[in-house]
Amino acid sequence: MFPLNLPRIFPTVFCDSDKPAPAPASRAASAINTVKNAMAVPESELKRWRRTFDANAQTVVDGQKYLNADQFVNAIAPKGDLSKIGRAQFATLFRVADTSKRGLLSWDDFVVFETILKRPDADYWIAFQYFDVDESGTISYDEFRNVFNANVGPDAIPFDFDCDWVKLYLGKKNGAHVLGYNEFTQLMKGLQGERLRQAFKFLDKDQDGYIRPEQFKKIILDIAGHKLSDAVIERLPTLTTLSPGGRISYSEVVAFYNVIREMDMVERIIREATAKSKDGRIDQSDFLNHCVSSTRYSLFTPMEASIIFHFAGRGNPTQRLSLVDFAQLLDPRWKAPSEIAETKPVSSVKSFLHEFAHSAYNFGLGGLAGGFGATIVYPIDLGAMQNQRSTVVGQLLYKNSLDCVRKVFRNEGFLGFYRGLGPQLIGVAPEKAIKLTVNDFIRARAMDPDTGRIALGWELVAGGTAGGCQVIFTNPLEIVKIRLQVQGEAAKLEGAVPKGAVHIIRQLGLFGLYKGASACLLRDIPFSAIYFPAYWHLKKDVFNEGYNGKHLSFFETLTAAAVAGMPAAYFTTPADVVKTRLQVEARKGQTNYKGLADAFVKIYREEGFKAFFKGGPARIIRSSPQFGFTLVAYEYLHKFVPYPFNGTSREVETSLTSQPEDMAQVRARNALRILLDVHGDFGRRSAA
Repeated sequence: MFPLNLPRIFPTVFCDSDKPAPAPASRAASAINTVKNAMAVPESELKRWRRTFDANAQTVVDGQKYLNADQFVNAIAPKGDLSKIGRAQFATLFRVADTSKRGLLSWDDFVVFETILKRPDADYWIAFQYFDVDESGTISYDEFRNVFNANVGPDAIPFDFDCDWVKLYLGKKNGAHVLGYNEFTQLMKGLQGERLRQAFKFLDKDQDGYIRPEQFKKIILDIAGHKLSDAVIERLPTLTTLSPGGRISYSEVVAFYNVIREMDMVERIIREATAKSKDGRIDQSDFLNHCVSSTRYSLFTPMEASIIFHFAGRGNPTQRLSLVDFAQLLDPRWKAPSEIAETKPVSSVKSFLHEFAHSAYNFGLGGLAGGFGATIVYPIDLGAMQNQRSTVVGQLLYKNSLDCVRKVFRNEGFLGFYRGLGPQLIGVAPEKAIKLTVNDFIRARAMDPDTGRIALGWELVAGGTAGGCQVIFTNPLEIVKIRLQVQGEAAKLEGAVPKGAVHIIRQLGLFGLYKGASACLLRDIPFSAIYFPAYWHLKKDVFNEGYNGKHLSFFETLTAAAVAGMPAAYFTTPADVVKTRLQVEARKGQTNYKGLADAFVKIYREEGFKAFFKGGPARIIRSSPQFGFTLVAYEYLHKFVPYPFNGTSREVETSLTSQPEDMAQVRARNALRILLDVHGDFGRRSAA
């Protein structure tokens, strides 16, 4: 590989060199060089930067557009930040971007800053530039101390710059040693720990190794307040209840700091452990056991685990907790839903209307989704029915499903595959709608609100009840559909005149429309009891929906829905065969069935056991894609047409589960976090 000679913003400085640092090039020249380097960026990226700049640059000087501090924040701040960092605090980064120190950013300045954000170490690079006041490419003792003091405020716990820790990085007090970039990154990483040690020592006046709860709260607010929710901050003094004496030891302070520092790992372990737990809850032992099994070394001590469960359990660390219980510790923006609910009580009438409206919403979407799925697979349904219908004893109408397709196409043409589709679409909407609505309704009430889990027994009840309820619409629909489909074949073979759906309904009457309902129940109840639990477990357990915020793709959802339909369809084929025989109008020479038991006996006696699975493969081919497309449509309709009156979501959303953001915005936010780790008010005093 040939070497790449890329332009440098800062000259190379060796910290152990006795020679004085070379005179820095002007920032204007550095900016020009960086802009030239940026021109190698793909055009689409430059266009995106230009679009962002033009959309936010509202300040015009001498005919040129510029960004002021507020407009700069609008351009680079994430739109949906998942931390307590306010958008106004992003103005701290304006000082780094404003290389000309004129209070305005030109297009060239903006390209330079965006190019810096493309660096994988952009967060530390920006922090380094903030401390490098004289733009020399190194940071001296005085620079570090002056920038630090200018941003922490007079009420902050003092920091001793003459300590041994600082001397290890910056040498003696007179500043004989300067920091290069790599040394600065390590100093910033360890700065919080040294500040914590010094703050504890400063507040521990009698040097007995303990401080008061309010002093502990002061330390944490100074160095990590932006990483904690208001609920955790209010409960910080309760850390004293972990041990007797009413005060907090240094080991407890360090343990709490370690938890904050490793919060991303804490979240990963909690999410994995709760996902694998049978009841969706874990205790302290489960947490530590999962730590041991998923990491090379024990990351967390028993004291640190106790602190995690103390704050998540609101003072009761022994109970089993769900992922939602840990939300106040994992999400800095967390607010107690119970407190919100108490401020806005809901009457029973409004609650009933809300439930009714939500069920009506599900019913409507279920009908649309059902019609979509039925239209796609209707020709397959015709083949399955023709294979299952009764034959004259000794006469073979169709050899197999392909033979059925050929004969239907030869006798009736392409439209023959869609004979009876009209009544099917009219009936399938309420059929699928009531099935999906009832299943969702029962699952919602049987579901644990904290874990989102539902017992397998209740899953079977929800699915089976949904299948039973749909028979109200399914049986009349299918008996009319079947007789319309059979008429097409009869018209060709016997010269009969096809009758319409209205004629068939009048002929059957109200009770006749429910002929074969017992077989329909015998088919639909177990079908739904198998299908819905299989569908949800395939999504959760095989495709890991919801794990670390994962959303299933179109093909994953379709696969889960289609695969779940295979066993449900095949194992209920015998009931479907009997139902079809009972509902088809028997012609001369065909067996007549008196009821459910009579049909089972006669089919077995005349055609054998295999007859109960006639059309089974075709039924799988039909039901699997039909429910696949139906459920995909149902899921996507919920996504694109959301219910307008949904309450506050109980899902725990953090940076690990949020949708991917622009990396430049992520790095800008991370750079600000590094500066805020120095002090929660970093940048505010210097800006003022």
